[in-house]
Amino acid sequence: MKNLTLKHLRYFEALARHGHFGRAADACAISQPALSMQIKELEETLGTALFERTARQVRLTGFGEEFAERVQDILRSVDELGDLARASCDRLVGRLRIGVIPTIAPYLLPTFIGNLSRLYDGLDIRVRETVTPKLIHELTEGRLDTAIVALPVSEPSFEEVALFAEDFVLVRPDSDANKPVPSAETLREMRLLLLEEGHCFRDQALSFCKVHAAPPRELLDGSSLSTLVQMVGAGIGVTLIPEMAVPVETRSAAVSIARFSAPQPRRTIGMIWRKSSPLADQLMQISDVVRQSADTLRAARKEPMINSPV
Repeated sequence: MKNLTLKHLRYFEALARHGHFGRAADACAISQPALSMQIKELEETLGTALFERTARQVRLTGFGEEFAERVQDILRSVDELGDLARASCDRLVGRLRIGVIPTIAPYLLPTFIGNLSRLYDGLDIRVRETVTPKLIHELTEGRLDTAIVALPVSEPSFEEVALFAEDFVLVRPDSDANKPVPSAETLREMRLLLLEEGHCFRDQALSFCKVHAAPPRELLDGSSLSTLVQMVGAGIGVTLIPEMAVPVETRSAAVSIARFSAPQPRRTIGMIWRKSSPLADQLMQISDVVRQSADTLRAARKEPMINSPV
C-alpha cells in the first residue's frame, strides 16, 4: 500500500461520484486516459477491482462501496487539516465553497459576494447553487464549507444559524390587482404554479395552502421563480414567491403583488456548516455579512405597489 497517494483517492472519489470517466476527468482537470491510468494503478495497488465497467456507465463493486466510505472520511479529514491552518490566520483566506438554494442565490449573491470580497480580499469564493438535499449531501461529504438555506434542516451534525426571515407574497395577473386577496383555503381552488419537486420553497408553499388536507384543483410545476412569474403574467395561474425575489422577477411581467393576511406565510433563512469544521468562527463572521447584505437589500428595495388583504 506504500504507493497509495491522495491523488489516487481524489481521482477515485471523482469517478465514484460521477459514474463516468469523461465527467470525472473534467472535474479533476485531467485527460480521460490519465484518469483511467490512475484508477487502474490504484486497483493494482489494492489488488482488487473498485469499479464495474460497462459500455455506458461505471459502477462501484461491493468492495468499492466500502472503500468509497473510507475515502470520503480520509479526504474530509485532509481538507479539514487545511481548514485548521486557515483558521489559525487572523484573516480568512484561500478557497471558500458556499452553497446557496436557487430561491435565494439570484437575489442575495450580488450584494453578499460584493461585501464579502471587500472584507476578505484574499478569499477565493466558489459558489454552488442547487436544491437543499444536494447541498446537505455535499456539505456532509466535505465538498462545501457552508450553505445558505431555509431553516430548519435538522441535521444533528450541522450548526444552524438563523439570519433573517422573509414573507411569501402572492403573484397574480395585473387584471386581478383589485380583487380581494385569497385565503390559503381559496388558493387550493385556483390554478397554482409552484417550483418542481426538490425545492424546499415548494414544500413551504404547499404547507401554507394546507394541500395535505385538500389537494389544489390544478397544480403546475416550473423550474424557476422567473418561469412561474412569467406564466402568471401570461394569465396561466397564480404563484407565491419570497419577498426578496419581487424586484427582480416582477419588473418585466404583467403581474400584481399582494400580501396575505396575518399570519403571513414566511420562511427563515440561515447558514449551516459541519459542527466539526475548524472554520466555525470564521463562518460565524461570514454569517454576519449575509445578514447585513440582506438588511441592505431590504432597506434599498423599491417594491411595486403591494395590495393589502381586504
